[in-house]
Parts: sequence; structure tokens; C-alpha cells
Amino acid sequence: QVQLVESGGGMVQPGGSLRLSCAASRSTFNTYVMGWYRQASGKQRELVASITTVGIRNYADSVMGRFTISRDNAKNTLDLQMNSLKPDDTAIYYCSAQRAARVYWGRGTQVTVSS
Repeated sequence: QVQLVESGGGMVQPGGSLRLSCAASRSTFNTYVMGWYRQASGKQRELVASITTVGIRNYADSVMGRFTISRDNAKNTLDLQMNSLKPDDTAIYYCSAQRAARVYWGRGTQVTVSS
């Protein structure tokens, strides 16, 4: 079992920046593929970015060049730096941890981009 707690959400104007963080409970954090997903109102949850155990990153086309995912295995944390935010980025953002067939989720943090 892995407990994940997100933080850093909030409201920001278009063009602004936010940094999301996810704290994981397990000392085996470095064995999990970590990811950020988001779910906008009325839409399905979608992958935003992921990072493997060896640091290989993958991004959705919609955030490429604007968002950066990173992990600190010593601190059991996952971050998402979000720049040049757009209204379409408004959603609840979820942290995920995956190993083999098991996926764990945090409760999410709201990001609202609005003028």
C-alpha cells in the first residue's frame, strides 16, 4: 500500500505558473513509476506526465514544453512544475504510483486557471 498526498494546487491567471508536489509514504518509492493525471469537469481522467524508476519522462502533447515532471527518491516526492498555464489546464490533478499491475492514487488537488 502506498499513500500519496498532493499539494500546491490553487488558482492562477493564464500565463502563470504553479508547482504541484506529491508526498509518498513508502520507502520503496524508487521502485514505482510515478505519474500526474488530471480530470476536468465532465471529462475522463488523462495522463499529464510520467517518470520511470530510472528517470525517463513522458508528457501529453498538450503540456509538452510547458510542464516538467521530476522525482526525488531520497525524499519520496514527485513534483510537477507547470508554466504558461492555460484555462484548458483547469482540472483536478492526481498523483499516481504504479508497480506491476497495481496503481495507487492520491486524492487530488484542484488547479484553476482563470482571469
